[in-house]
Amino acid sequence: MELYLQVGAKMMGLCRDLFQDWGGGTAILSPRDLDPDQMARLSRSLRQNGTILLDPQFYLPRADYQRLVSHDYWPDDYDTVGFADGSRQTMIQKLVELNRRLGTTALIVPGERAEIVNNPWLDSQRGYLETARNVTDQPLIATICLSAEAIRSQEQISLVMEQAEQLPALGYYLVLERPDRTYLTDDPLWLAHSLDLAAGLRRLGRTVIVGYSNQQQLIMACAAVNAIASGTYLNVRTFSVRKFNRSYGEGFRRRAVWYYCPQTFSEYKLQFLDFGVERGFRDALYPETPSPYTAPLFATDQPTASGWREPDSFRHYLTAVRTQARSLTRGTFDETVAAYRALLDRAENVSNQLRGEGIFGQDRDFRAVLDANRAALIFLEDTQGPVLRRSWLNLLQ
Repeated sequence: MELYLQVGAKMMGLCRDLFQDWGGGTAILSPRDLDPDQMARLSRSLRQNGTILLDPQFYLPRADYQRLVSHDYWPDDYDTVGFADGSRQTMIQKLVELNRRLGTTALIVPGERAEIVNNPWLDSQRGYLETARNVTDQPLIATICLSAEAIRSQEQISLVMEQAEQLPALGYYLVLERPDRTYLTDDPLWLAHSLDLAAGLRRLGRTVIVGYSNQQQLIMACAAVNAIASGTYLNVRTFSVRKFNRSYGEGFRRRAVWYYCPQTFSEYKLQFLDFGVERGFRDALYPETPSPYTAPLFATDQPTASGWREPDSFRHYLTAVRTQARSLTRGTFDETVAAYRALLDRAENVSNQLRGEGIFGQDRDFRAVLDANRAALIFLEDTQGPVLRRSWLNLLQ
């Protein structure tokens, strides 16, 4: 499984740096955070050794975030009954032209957020995809954007799957809203249904990209997902439609700097690293895979005095999650599940050790969601396991 960069605000330089360090990659551009000139410059730069996708971000047709709605493709005549005659095709045609200028490898087809999965939403999804199929021969990746409550409903997930079997899409871009806008969710039903949907789409032979992800979505490797996408700030590691309205505050003020510990799946403020290092737990916190981004942090007895800042934190986080994502997918379904389950067990053991010594991840402590992930794995094995075992090698090709 790959990690794609979910581009957000202030990420242009970081994307270039990581593509250079990684020897390539895939970035999903954000019209909300980049104007047309910025997207053109960034895509030219990244396409030298990587690939580009564009998220149309049409989740909320009546969004009013100024930069997003100022793009040429955004319709100005979407009203209470939807598009005016021909407006949907006009929007898709403009998106196709924009994708051609940016040199994307596939067209992410717009998809509105479903508060509930019902016939009007299903018809809308079909309309976007059929319109795109009529105006371009570029590979199509259909957007599926679901509210947290829709994901928790097995009936609604089944309706999504029934339609997906009939639609002419190369793949699907899953944008899944978390329960209560949480960063790490302890809702096993939400996780189980998210896995079930992803695995079902993969069984159809479709590419699946799970957008707006964080370390909790590493579990998607067990569903044979092709890629998860993540970024810097929380609003590109979790999804909320609020960020597409002008009332949303960016909040780029002074914040805590977090360190991601791959062994625990948790993140720690630097003040707790100071405490951990003094208590003799440097080795437990230091990443097992050496990273140029973390060497300065642990080269001193007080990490807060190391000069480590947000850009270092982001580069380390994304590189570490990418390393984990790429190492998780194994030759069989059972081997992949076993590998992920072993990581959960280790995370619990190390977290318990650290917590026992007073080293806490606070609201980014993965220990609180370990059992939800374990429950979702059991659900996946029961519902999709037999088919995934038979088809695993084909899915990896």
